[in-house]
Amino acid sequence: MFTYKVDEEMELKLIELGDAEQVFELTDSSRESLRTFLRWVDGTSKPEDTKEFIQAGLRSFAENKSMTTVILYKNEIAGVAGYHEINWTNKSVSIGYWLGQKYQGKGIMLRAVRALTNYAFNRLALNRVEIRAAAENVKSRAIPEKLNFKEEGCIRQAEWLYDHYVDHVVYGMLAEEWQEKH
Repeated sequence: MFTYKVDEEMELKLIELGDAEQVFELTDSSRESLRTFLRWVDGTSKPEDTKEFIQAGLRSFAENKSMTTVILYKNEIAGVAGYHEINWTNKSVSIGYWLGQKYQGKGIMLRAVRALTNYAFNRLALNRVEIRAAAENVKSRAIPEKLNFKEEGCIRQAEWLYDHYVDHVVYGMLAEEWQEKH
């Protein structure tokens, strides 16, 4: 099983079926804040929905196409972060993430995304890491900005979110830029 120690308080662990109940409970307790920018929240109404998400993620991981981890903060599941589809041909990946409401404001996601970016460049030998966030999602956008990702542009009306379109701001980091800064 994949685990990656981030620091003394945190590690990233490949999500597994045994995490389903805790991940569902975290989703459920953070439903209102998560729903603002994540369209899958309404479709996650019972633990079985989370199990299906985990099973799909594990299949994709086994096929070397993606990686979904739980963020363990002081041995508690605080959120989920990982690689969306890994493009091995172009050596690029997109990172996605969410954090339970009670864990926000502690620098947890910044550390998790830094670790995933570092792993992508130094262990997977990828060349590009991308992060997309809704233009209005100030907290999510702060992560790549603090890590010195370059804002590359805005995709207008990129996502249908319940009853309206949202624009996505695209951030990118190249391996050579990461090595210079870290």
